[in-house]
Amino acid sequence: MDSSVVSEFVRKEVPDWDDEVMATARFKAFSGQRSDWESKYLFWRDLILKIACHLGMFVIRPSKVKNEWFNRGGLTPLCFDHVLFLMYSEGDIMRSVDLVDPRIGRLSQLFRKVRNLVVRSTTTLELMLEDNVILTALLKEKASEIIKLLSESHWTSSCIVTMRKFQDMCGGPNEASAVLSYLSGQGKAQYLSVNKKEFIEGIKVSLSPAPVPTISSLDFDVLHLIWTIEKLQRQIDLIDQRYEISRKSALASLKSGNKKMALRNAREMKLTSESREKCTSLLNRVEELLNAIMNAESTKKVTEAIQIGAQAMKQNRITVDEVDLCLEELEESIDSQKQVEMALESTPSYSGIEDEDVEEEFKKLEFEVGSENLQPSVPGIGVCSTSGETDNLVSTDSLSDALSNLKLQDYSQSQVSVVATRTKESKNPTLEAA
Repeated sequence: MDSSVVSEFVRKEVPDWDDEVMATARFKAFSGQRSDWESKYLFWRDLILKIACHLGMFVIRPSKVKNEWFNRGGLTPLCFDHVLFLMYSEGDIMRSVDLVDPRIGRLSQLFRKVRNLVVRSTTTLELMLEDNVILTALLKEKASEIIKLLSESHWTSSCIVTMRKFQDMCGGPNEASAVLSYLSGQGKAQYLSVNKKEFIEGIKVSLSPAPVPTISSLDFDVLHLIWTIEKLQRQIDLIDQRYEISRKSALASLKSGNKKMALRNAREMKLTSESREKCTSLLNRVEELLNAIMNAESTKKVTEAIQIGAQAMKQNRITVDEVDLCLEELEESIDSQKQVEMALESTPSYSGIEDEDVEEEFKKLEFEVGSENLQPSVPGIGVCSTSGETDNLVSTDSLSDALSNLKLQDYSQSQVSVVATRTKESKNPTLEAA
């Protein structure tokens, strides 16, 4: 990795990185009690984790980190060895030799774990600079990422991948060994191998919260088929590259007028095309066989589930009619839920309505409600009298009092006057008739 990328990232994370006073304080060796230098230790620890995460790596070489990542004009932090040793003591990093190899037996794994505990307590600062180290937190994140990627391409609770593909997913052999060791320790992966003309290595990974199932004889056959598919696919890719090279050479020969060379390249294209057809046919046959095995395995699991269900029915004395009744009730509930969802989906959307339109419509409704409340009270307000002016005055005053009591604050003065005028006009004919 280019050190300039690291330098640029460090200057973004630490704005005062080039400040001489701060750099001198940070690059000094630790002295005194831990409380005196703990803040500097946390600074270096967090910075190492941030840089490694930014670079997408969880396996680092301490000497490279010290001499390239944190090199300021030939100066390196004197406290760096102490920082790594503290990280190792607190479990933030592991040495590659501390990893338990899942290829060996259970007894050997147990022996290595005990030996690692003893070595951890006697590890010196110099030994930390001679080996690769694994950042524990980033290792766990990488393992979770690998399981997530496998879950996206497999619908089963567990899957088998070849070691080559696993290494490509992890980023290299060292990274794959670390991830495999961690997953094996968590009970999420098991190593398996088969020797059929070629030595084939693979890993069985659990994609569910449950531990990885025990390796069966069928798993070895599945590994061999998956390995064959990957090998045929690589061969097809190589044939495609050769075909493209021959095609470009044929075109160049035709342009230069060399028909003999162009004909030769055309023959190579023909042979390459035939080879691709054979490989593709064989690849399809192997994939069909693998799919048949996976379908048979699924059918077996379904059959086992049915047998378990039948046994549970016998133990709990549940009849077939009761099961049918439960299924009918469940189906009715599902149908009802679907009808509710369809009704909700068919509800018209109001997203296109403007707020001003809603307010205007709401004012119209308020006006209508106010008019309906006023109409029954109008006849009682105006008392029949021989004097038309007196009746009109009483009616107008009473109407004003009624409007005041209703507290229709949203109406304008013009609306109130319109109501009064209309009421006044509607009373005049009655008075004149009287």
